[in-house]
Amino acid sequence: MSKQNNTFERVLVGVDDSADAQLAFRYAMHRCIKDGSTLIITSILEDNEMNVYQALTKDYVHGERTELEDHLKEYRQVALDAGVKKVELMVAEGDPGETIVKDVIPASEADLLVIGSLSKKGIRKYFGSQAAYMAKYSPISIMIIR
Repeated sequence: MSKQNNTFERVLVGVDDSADAQLAFRYAMHRCIKDGSTLIITSILEDNEMNVYQALTKDYVHGERTELEDHLKEYRQVALDAGVKKVELMVAEGDPGETIVKDVIPASEADLLVIGSLSKKGIRKYFGSQAAYMAKYSPISIMIIR
């Protein structure tokens, strides 16, 4: 984090097509435009969404990863069109919360993580399980958008 004006140099946001992730993406873009920060957009290819045969098929996993990378390029273009000057993309595989905290944050050298978390009822009233994990274990500053 920059010492002046509480600006961040590298802002990481995880995206998918959920409403809360879209809200976080819009906030992260706004923050990067305001601060002149680099926006790092990540998405996680979740192992648990594949059956065992898909996971063992190299072509399937490669195709899924390529599709996800292409989708992230669309997000990059939206950010550039909105006025973000520098955008980086990162794709990783695994459990989203854990992978972002343990792998993506260190590799990206981000100093702010922006995540979305829609309010839920019951035990997950304040955060979804992935957001709660990242909020608890993130080694960097975190901004939770609702």
